[in-house]
Amino acid sequence: MRVVLQRVIESSVTIDGKIVGKIGRGMMVLCGFEDADTDEDLEWTAKKILGLRIFDDENGVMNLSVCDTDGELLVVSQFTLMASTKKGNRPSYIMAAKPEISVPLYEKFKAMLSEGLGRPVQCGHFGADMKVALINDGPVTICIDSKNKI
Repeated sequence: MRVVLQRVIESSVTIDGKIVGKIGRGMMVLCGFEDADTDEDLEWTAKKILGLRIFDDENGVMNLSVCDTDGELLVVSQFTLMASTKKGNRPSYIMAAKPEISVPLYEKFKAMLSEGLGRPVQCGHFGADMKVALINDGPVTICIDSKNKI
């Protein structure tokens, strides 16, 4: 499982001209899944996201988590995070899980984040052509791969 998260002032997802998910201060999380992902990958990644201390405290030091700041989460599925660029110039998506595997993983991941956050997360629609807008705060952008925990 791979995620790219960005600390944002605001973020939204639009499908067919309609905003389907929108947050204020918090994190926009892009997530991609592979066939080998398990509940352990989801749990580890969700815990990592919820605990990351990337928000400023009263002294301007990144020392607070999204939970500490009452921040919001916008979670968007993105199979292209699983791209391999080892050969040639056309990315290979062979590592990306097919929808019958990735949709349940995505739904479970969103539920874990909602539970940890204590309220529902905003999200896009799996497999849709989405337009994602954000104002990155910092900028702060972090990549996490559950297969690279060390």
